[in-house]
Amino acid sequence: MKRGKQIEFFNVILKYDERLRLLENLVSETDMDNKVQSVFSKEKCKSCYSKIDFAQLFYILMDEGLLFFDNADEKNNRSKFQLFLENNFTYAGDDGGQSKIKSISRQFSECKGYTYKGKQITFLEELITKMQERKRRLQSW
Repeated sequence: MKRGKQIEFFNVILKYDERLRLLENLVSETDMDNKVQSVFSKEKCKSCYSKIDFAQLFYILMDEGLLFFDNADEKNNRSKFQLFLENNFTYAGDDGGQSKIKSISRQFSECKGYTYKGKQITFLEELITKMQERKRRLQSW
């Protein structure tokens, strides 16, 4: 093999080796991220609220624009928000234990409807009372 061909051959091998290392690093980092993410995604944030009260809390935060995924598309925002809650939270079930949120769509619809306006007002009054108590505690420090 001529010297020029040997150098060209080694350059190809070195470039191939370099690409393999880059791919290996990419896969290793992605694997680590996936492992870390799967550990976190298995544990859900727990709530002391019933399912409807939990929905009201987050619906209000979403509807007032305090929390959002897509502030330009209301329907997409609601869909992503519901999916996020279903995947990451539990609520206080009737038995006193935590229950998984299989679907929260009906409760979100109830929050939007005028039929449940009284429930939402009661919920907001209780929430405001808790926040005012917190404010008084902070002011008394």
